[in-house]
Amino acid sequence: MKAYYLLGVLPFLAILVGTGFVNKVEPYVFGLPFLMFWFFFWTVMTAVIMGIIYKLDPINKQEEEAE
Repeated sequence: MKAYYLLGVLPFLAILVGTGFVNKVEPYVFGLPFLMFWFFFWTVMTAVIMGIIYKLDPINKQEEEAE
């Protein structure tokens, strides 16, 4: 297994485990309670991390060159 595939575990752990630590209404971030901001942040970060994994994966580079 490639090391960069482990990046995919980060959002899973942040949402599953991190929720217990950030389950607070205050402080407000961008007008949102902190827990809601946490979920929004990790939803966006999941897309970013998956994009990074896609770019680092050599299988995708081979497909782009074949076209």
